[in-house]
Amino acid sequence: MNRVQNEDFNLADEYQHLNTDNSDGAMVTFVGKVRDFNDGINVSRLTLEHYPGMTETVLAQIEQEARERWPLNLVRIIHRVGALELGDQIVFIGVTSQHRKAAFEACEFLIDYLKIKAPFWKLEANDISQRWIDAKTSDDLAAQHWQSE
Repeated sequence: MNRVQNEDFNLADEYQHLNTDNSDGAMVTFVGKVRDFNDGINVSRLTLEHYPGMTETVLAQIEQEARERWPLNLVRIIHRVGALELGDQIVFIGVTSQHRKAAFEACEFLIDYLKIKAPFWKLEANDISQRWIDAKTSDDLAAQHWQSE
């Protein structure tokens, strides 16, 4: 189940949700957090906005594409929106599969595609200024890796 939400998520709860099928031999998770810098500029808070309805649709499409590429069992994508502080969790991705290679690759694919396809907008701020963050070339390049496979 994929979710876009304001409230934080609990890693232990998410792990338990994924750890329910004894046929899975691998579970891989990723958590993205608010850090204190970006592109050499200090960051003290982050606001995330999204396009309701469309965002959830894109997350489902990304999950479906991952399922078409790898033999996955459970997939969970959670992305937070709203005002976030340093150290706050932003995104959770968890996948299970019978095999570790599929789980690792699918988890990496999901975050790479989420960053370029999902309609989220980031406003970074510090004590002096704030700025909307443009898409990064490095994110595009990471996603292009999957197009050649």
